[in-house]
Amino acid sequence: MIVSILSPSCPECGAKKIVYSCEPKCCFNHVCGACRASFQLETRELGEKLAGIPAEELPEIESCLPTAQCANCESLRVFQIEETGQIVCADCQSLLELVFAEND
Repeated sequence: MIVSILSPSCPECGAKKIVYSCEPKCCFNHVCGACRASFQLETRELGEKLAGIPAEELPEIESCLPTAQCANCESLRVFQIEETGQIVCADCQSLLELVFAEND
């Protein structure tokens, strides 16, 4: 199982060049490097767990890389399984869906 950082696509133009432009105590605002669209990422629980996440092989999460908070335990250690594209929390092993936050 290969675990990597999140790699969402821009909801406006589909580009993968996304940067996290805030900090967790504020919000999860992201900006597209191609079209400059701004959006927030959230997760939604899928009601399943995934055992066997290789804790010793988890990548370092840099502050400007895309991130989202686990909908179950609020951890920021949310990763993508490369082989399946599934999103998983490394702390509580919840399988998650990555979603764009609704604008209020």
